[in-house]
Amino acid sequence: MIETLMNEIEQAMIPALNNEQLSQLRKVMEFTFRNISVTEKEQTEQNVDDRIVEKFLAAKRVEGCSDKSMHYYQSTLNNALRKVGKDVKHITTDDLRTYLDVYQQTSGASRVTVDNIRRILSSFFSWLEDESYIIKSPVRRIHKVKTGKTVKETYSDEALERMRDYCDTARDLAIIDILASTGMRVGELVKLNRNDIDFQNRECVVTGKGNKQRIVYLNSACREALAGYYAERTGEKHIATTSHALFLSNREQRISVKTVQWLVYKYLEMAGLESKHYSVHKLRHTAATLMLSGGVDVKTVDIPVEARKAKMEL
Repeated sequence: MIETLMNEIEQAMIPALNNEQLSQLRKVMEFTFRNISVTEKEQTEQNVDDRIVEKFLAAKRVEGCSDKSMHYYQSTLNNALRKVGKDVKHITTDDLRTYLDVYQQTSGASRVTVDNIRRILSSFFSWLEDESYIIKSPVRRIHKVKTGKTVKETYSDEALERMRDYCDTARDLAIIDILASTGMRVGELVKLNRNDIDFQNRECVVTGKGNKQRIVYLNSACREALAGYYAERTGEKHIATTSHALFLSNREQRISVKTVQWLVYKYLEMAGLESKHYSVHKLRHTAATLMLSGGVDVKTVDIPVEARKAKMEL
């Protein structure tokens, strides 16, 4: 308990003292408290920490974080705080370094995963600092984990053509083409509505993470595939007039992520690719590679809607 009190005093004096003065303060406190016994008052520190975490999560929710991100934040923080075993106000840089080191050694997690945990801890403790729960974030001196760069696997042009050849409906062909040409995520594809497509300008408005909208461009093959699907939809008037969704399931409802994943796996298998190479997300990497090979700067591909409007006003 004495150690906790001294740490708390040190943290409160950080803004007023330099390192040499803090060191001297530490020596004075150790001498002063050498024969003093302190009994901790009964309190529910865990409940206090839980409420602080909830307030942090509420702040992230207001910022527009998705439910999936919120769950990841919560589980990561709860696990870290439980393992460290201290009140958030008393957690030090060494505590967090030790936690990250032990986590990596015992779980066998990749450096990317460890750095993701570090980023979440950094976000949490920076928020605590901003909200005046603590004086200084203990994560400031924990640097980014070096993860290295890996070459992303992609599908070859031949593999894409084989997949397209096996598509047995206009809808499936349009799905494969729009994933492979725009690089949008499956979760973004299933949210598309018919009025998100602009055939004249070969554009598509995509709603991504945090409900942020951006514009992606459709190549000629993709536009042709979508036009074919539109023609098929127009012929089914009862469907075309009752659903705003761009892609529908066989039950005439908005298509689901699992259905799209199953379709991609189906056509990959029909194209003769081994199961270990299955990856819907690999279509996103393929799109980026095709853009780069075509001389397109991928940094300029995903244009936010606001930037597009501003550009048009100039």
